[in-house]
Amino acid sequence: MLTLPPPASTVKSPAQSLDLSRFRTCETLREARQLHALAVKTGAWLHPKVSSKLVRSYSAAGVGGLSHARSLFDEMPDPNLFCYNVLIKYYIEYQLSNDALMLFRELLSEHVPDGFTLPCIVKGCARLGAVEEGKQVHGLVLKTGYRGDKFVESSLVSMYAKCGCVDLARKVFDRMEEKDLVCWNSLIDGYARCGEIEVARQLFDVMPERDCVSWTVLVDGFSKSGKVEAAREIFNQMPEKTRVTWNAMIDGYMKAGDVLSAERLFDEMESRDVVTWNSMITGYDYNERFEEAICTFRTMLGEGFIPNHATLVGALSATSGLASLCNGRWMHSYIVKNEYDLDGVLGTSLIEMYSKCGSIDGALDVFRSISRKKLGHWTAIIVGQGMHGMANHALQLFVEMRKAGITPTAITFIGVLNACNHAGLVDHGRRYFDMMVREFGIEPMIEHYGCFVDILCRAGRLKEAKYVINTMPVKPNQFIWMSLLSGSRNQGNLKMGEYAAKHIIETAPETIGCYIVLSNMYAASGMWNKVAEVREMMRKMGFKKDPGCSSIEHKGVLHQFTVGDKSHPQTDKIFLKLTEMGEKLKSAGHVPDTSQVLLCIDTEAEKEAELQNHSERLAIAFGLINVEAGSPIRIMKNLRVCNDCHSVGKLLSSIYDREIIVRDNSRFHHFKNGSCSCNDFW
Repeated sequence: MLTLPPPASTVKSPAQSLDLSRFRTCETLREARQLHALAVKTGAWLHPKVSSKLVRSYSAAGVGGLSHARSLFDEMPDPNLFCYNVLIKYYIEYQLSNDALMLFRELLSEHVPDGFTLPCIVKGCARLGAVEEGKQVHGLVLKTGYRGDKFVESSLVSMYAKCGCVDLARKVFDRMEEKDLVCWNSLIDGYARCGEIEVARQLFDVMPERDCVSWTVLVDGFSKSGKVEAAREIFNQMPEKTRVTWNAMIDGYMKAGDVLSAERLFDEMESRDVVTWNSMITGYDYNERFEEAICTFRTMLGEGFIPNHATLVGALSATSGLASLCNGRWMHSYIVKNEYDLDGVLGTSLIEMYSKCGSIDGALDVFRSISRKKLGHWTAIIVGQGMHGMANHALQLFVEMRKAGITPTAITFIGVLNACNHAGLVDHGRRYFDMMVREFGIEPMIEHYGCFVDILCRAGRLKEAKYVINTMPVKPNQFIWMSLLSGSRNQGNLKMGEYAAKHIIETAPETIGCYIVLSNMYAASGMWNKVAEVREMMRKMGFKKDPGCSSIEHKGVLHQFTVGDKSHPQTDKIFLKLTEMGEKLKSAGHVPDTSQVLLCIDTEAEKEAELQNHSERLAIAFGLINVEAGSPIRIMKNLRVCNDCHSVGKLLSSIYDREIIVRDNSRFHHFKNGSCSCNDFW
């Protein structure tokens, strides 16, 4: 007997055999994979409704699910517009806007984008800062008839505003028939970002309604433009203050140098977030309040907040400013323990921290540990090695960087030229300067000319440096003239020094260092009447010379010394050690270079006593007393090391068999076995 098939209306397809509503309830990657397996098992996964829902379920499960969604998408014979839109949406949501743009190009060959696709892809262009691509999408909007769609046009206003094309944003805005609050806020934000804060204020005053974003954008704009009091006035008028607005005000006060007002706001806040703490930490660092920055970082951890990369970068920068290797090592341990990724800016900051704290070996260890080295990592280690007098190593790393396929930028070449500078490699410096222009097509900036001029000046080629300054295509700034002035001081060329000083005073009369170096040159020549004239100029302009100060860290405590300082608890021991050091130096044949005494002192004995009391010698004495044998004595000085202290540093490293590392205001000196890493060139 034949069995008849059931009527066609009662036969269920594989897609119909599944409860499609289940695909809407997927909350985890595991659930999406289970439903995918069920769809494959029943043969229903290629049905458009099923595959579309699977793509959406996978995409919504996070970045891990997105890769599954893309694999499924690539296997679909004819993916519909819905699938394209879902993938594009989540690519952008998960900060993969470049992938979204690539997929959008594929979409154009198969479908016409709709009112869902276009705002999403415009948002992706905004996130990438891809304004040219955004303009092309704008053209597509006009061709496909979506001009007038408020969501599409609002996204265009936002994109142009975020990309700095505020005039184009305004044109789109003015043509819109229906302007929503988001659109108003985007345009106000665009003007604020471009520094046209008064135009932003005018828009704010006439907008039909406002929300917290409107107020916050304006406060942030005034704060970032330096008009912090105007920002505070708006802040006080806000009907409801958000943490974002509080953070903007704190950041504005910090940037304006008003640390006290920032601290008051911070203390008044009822609740804080990571951005609040970051604003305080980076603000303290910006104002060179390094100890407060590190203390705030520790307090933040104590209150249970989890730092992000920006927090750690700010804290490491403060550690570098303080040259606190102890704190730097502790932060590095925290970073490793909590498995922060070093492939980005954080790795660069760690390399810079170790370099600036006197541990170039630590910097190299971090550099080698980074698996995916980027340009910033290479540049940081090249700069660090150059700063420590390891020019040949720095230049070798530059060669390795090029072999690794990394293309140097203008900033990289500043690091390379500085490495040549610190080692007196004039010919190398000229070669790399030419290489930058000819091989890489990089137009030299004033910083590059500054490096090259400084190389010539440090090598004593003052006439050649003067020629470069007078023939360079950009107007020399005070830093370039200061290089010539400092080179003139080192070479004892008073005439050239006066020439450089004249140009500095004309270009930037507020440059305190100019008057100090010129005064020192006159003092070294015994021209005390000229010294008095320069000091009178400084007095009239309200300038004061910073006293020499040296610091040394021991067991997490920073000890600071000024010339002849007797305020330290170990003063008696320190001066006993100074006497011992003086006797050993004399036995070793050291003759004090009293020409380095830039005070009007009559007797040689008084001059020698003045040299013996220099701040770095007090710090060395402290280090010899307290720092355990075998460990380097690391010292940071705010001024340039004088010639006599440099000679003493070399001798003491041999006499006491200790490595002494001194960071002055331009570079590091590694005194070891009677010699210095700078080869007496600094």
